[in-house]
Amino acid sequence: MSNFRTETVCVQGGYTPGNGEPRQIPIVQSTTFKYATSEDMGKLFDLEANGYFYTRLQNPTNDYVAAKLAELEGGTAAMLTSSGQAANFYAVFNIANCGDHVVSCSTIYGGTFNLFSVTMKKMGIDFTFVSPDCTDEELEAAFRPNTKAVFGETIANPALTVLDIEKFAKAAHSHGVPLIIDNTFATPVNCRPIEWGADIVTHSTTKYMDGHGCAVGGAIIDSGKFDWLAHAEKFPGLCTPDDSYHGITYAEKFGKEGAFITKCTAQLMRDFGSIQAPQHAFYLNLGLESLHVRMPRHCENGQAVAEFLANHPKVSKVNYCGLPGDKYYEVAQKYLPNGSCGVVSFELKGGRKAAEVFMSRLKLAAIETHVADARTCCLCPAASTHRQMTDEQLEAAGIPAGLVRMSCGLESKYDLIDDIAQALEAVE
Repeated sequence: MSNFRTETVCVQGGYTPGNGEPRQIPIVQSTTFKYATSEDMGKLFDLEANGYFYTRLQNPTNDYVAAKLAELEGGTAAMLTSSGQAANFYAVFNIANCGDHVVSCSTIYGGTFNLFSVTMKKMGIDFTFVSPDCTDEELEAAFRPNTKAVFGETIANPALTVLDIEKFAKAAHSHGVPLIIDNTFATPVNCRPIEWGADIVTHSTTKYMDGHGCAVGGAIIDSGKFDWLAHAEKFPGLCTPDDSYHGITYAEKFGKEGAFITKCTAQLMRDFGSIQAPQHAFYLNLGLESLHVRMPRHCENGQAVAEFLANHPKVSKVNYCGLPGDKYYEVAQKYLPNGSCGVVSFELKGGRKAAEVFMSRLKLAAIETHVADARTCCLCPAASTHRQMTDEQLEAAGIPAGLVRMSCGLESKYDLIDDIAQALEAVE
């Protein structure tokens, strides 16, 4: 891990070309790799040597970009996945299996909530959902003897709650389990959760990291700090021999710094195959090179739009942690002192009907099932991304039926405000 600042790592991290080698990360568009002897290849299958034999497990292009992400987040190892959903699934399933339990914040992204509460529940993993604002006593009560992890988002999508990372890390570590943080909205430009006690960080790289809505992807970064062997009885997958790899014990062979990602790659990527295409990894790296330049502009636009909405008579509530009166303003000053993101959520006084009229009149902001790229977009989560949730679940997640989520892009903040103003004129 280098001592370069974030801006420099965004541009040059992860890949250093040798003499006469490509200046840009090369796209290794190949499924397989040639070896001189079966013995040479066999060492790779036994995890006795480094190298590549099949892109479903690893690819040089992906590894260059993963190394940049590890450096950006202050971790020791990382891997790319086909989506943010795959990243969150792998991160949890790597340590929690049938019969296990996980504590999660209730305000997480609706797709992740559904993954946990429905799909992974069918796999025999139980989840207890707690409010990000829960008391220490309420958080403590959520743990069970079979709890294997705690999960949360730095900035929740779309509720925009800001997690007290140190509080949740302290609770997780007191029970001998890791804290997994989805850092998609903040990005390592605005927050590095590992510095606040997180053990595993995930991303939907589709969002700000890509920045242009051109490539779906995800990532997992390991802090390299959690001592799996100190809690060996909780994590047999990492701390006992893996028969599918000739009895290798990951925590012993690869240590704290490499065990989690090695197991995640060797087992889960091998068996589920949610790979990120090398071409997508190349696009991701192009986005990362400007991430440190784009994030301040997103935050500037988000702040301006939030302030305008907060003073508009047709708006009943605005959620944006950069507003001094916001519920999460103080905790954001601690974890996000340089800005949060460009996403603003708000409620109109006319509820869902008013939200539909408002969105239909926008000219710059497109209605999309997307967020966090160069172009401004918006949606009503209850009618789209979170429509699988009940009214009770929506309420627990902090998502009223008439909530509008607006992702402010890189356009002029003055043009965005003008567009919002004219759309609000149509609302009764």
